[in-house]
Order: sequence, then structure tokens, then C-alpha cells
Amino acid sequence: MSDQARSLRVLVADDNPVVRAGLSALLGAHPGIRVVAEAPDGAEALTLAARHHPDVILLDARMPGTDGLTALPELSRLAPVLMITYSAEPEVRTEAARRGARGYLVHGRFTTAELLDAVRATAEAPAVAEGPLPLPVRSSPPTRHEPHQFPSHLQPRVAQSSKARFARATAFGRRPPDHRDFGLSSREVEVMDLIASGMNNRQIAATCFISEKTVKNHINRIFAKLHSASRSEAIAHWLGTAHQGRSA
Repeated sequence: MSDQARSLRVLVADDNPVVRAGLSALLGAHPGIRVVAEAPDGAEALTLAARHHPDVILLDARMPGTDGLTALPELSRLAPVLMITYSAEPEVRTEAARRGARGYLVHGRFTTAELLDAVRATAEAPAVAEGPLPLPVRSSPPTRHEPHQFPSHLQPRVAQSSKARFARATAFGRRPPDHRDFGLSSREVEVMDLIASGMNNRQIAATCFISEKTVKNHINRIFAKLHSASRSEAIAHWLGTAHQGRSA
């Protein structure tokens, strides 16, 4: 079976074209995940889900026309649904769970690794007849779970961090460097992973929901910490393919 055949097929539904593009670019840059369709509202998501048969649907809660919550019951019968939205209100999370969502993430409050893990976990979760489903919610820093919310199954898998970086580095027969070796912040690690995946500044800005100017500032700091003058040099350091014999 080909790698493409084994890939998780994802439909992204969000009324903001920048958000759709950012999510699609981020997911599409990782092996094993393929975005097969994008929808600007719930009605189009229903049409595209019936046509493309995705393994996972990423769905915004609030969209013009047919919103995510309205379309959710029917969408959840077509494919597992992961809500990814700006709505952090507990009542919205509870209603999403009641209507069939298998997970819930709030923009700006999850990492790239957590998003990828949530997509995979959503695809693998068993269906539940009624009530909240046993999949990830991430709307704030980890705390104890309140009643009627999604308990998080993300933490053990998030601990694996950047799987793509590990795979690339080990393909060259080297240990992937620990980001602490370079003194990067958690945001700089995220940006550097996106650079290594091939994204440009605009795509990184859309994915991280920050401005391109902020991306450039992060990149300048990353280059300084990695002692690099270009993207390719920074990627080589990041993946452990440069200066192999730093000191063993």
C-alpha cells in the first residue's frame, strides 16, 4: 500500500481563508496526513464530506450561514469531527460534545504537535452513542477536567514532541538535537519546525496566528541562536545534519 493510501484524509472547515490555508499547509507538510478539501461553512462541509469521505473533519464552531454546531450532528455521522475554533466558552464545548464532536481545540492554545496528535487521535477514537467523547480538549493550560468536558488523551503522545524532526534526523543516522541545546523558546521551536517543513513566512504566520513581522523577529532570533545565516543552514543544524562532530 502506498504512503498516500495510508494517509489520513482531512477536511478543513473554517470561514476564514487565512485559517484554512494555514491549517491545510501545516497538516499537509507532515507525512501521513493529507487535506482533501476545504469548506467555508457547514453546508459546504457537508457536501464535501459526502464527496471526499474524509477520515477526520476539522470544524469551526461559528461560521456564516450554516455554522459548525448546526452541521455537526450530520457531519459526525460522515466522519469523526475535531472542533478547532476561537470559541473557548464551556457551554460551546459541552454542546459540541453533545452533538458528536470527538475533540475540541481553541486557536492559540495548542502546539503544532498537539494539533497533529489530536487529528490522529480523533481518527482512532471509537464512536460513543451518547454524551461527551473521550478525546482531547485544549482551551487553556492543562488543568483538572471539569464534568461534561472532553478528558485529554493528548499528554503521553505530545511528549514525543516533533516527530517529523526526529524522523528526518534519524534518516541521516544522527540523534535529533534537543532544542534546549540551542536555547530556543517553545514558540521558536514551533517556528523552526515549520521552517524545516518547508513553510514560508506567510504560511508560518497563518499557522501560528501571528503577523509576518513577528515571524521575521522569531526567525532572526532563531538564526542567531543556531549560528546560521540562511534557512537551509538553520535547517541543517536543526535536523542534526550539520557539523556532525560537535563533540561526541
